[in-house]
Amino acid sequence: MKKFLILFLFVVSLFAKININTATMQELYSLKGIGHTKAITIMEYRKKYPFKKIEDVMKVKGIGKKTFENIKSKICVDCKE
Repeated sequence: MKKFLILFLFVVSLFAKININTATMQELYSLKGIGHTKAITIMEYRKKYPFKKIEDVMKVKGIGKKTFENIKSKICVDCKE
């Protein structure tokens, strides 16, 4: 079941961007370079500081330029794009 969920999220992520202000743990985890710990850190960070632009995700401890480059085409903050 867990493998199916991960596969489903992967397929969905190919077609839709993930809103980093509202994404679930599984949605964040489906992003390249985002593991369990980084997903939790993103979720904790956004409680205090909602993201205004996708580049703000680099303010989260453990998310640097390399990770951002890997995920920037798959994330959004308003998903109206």
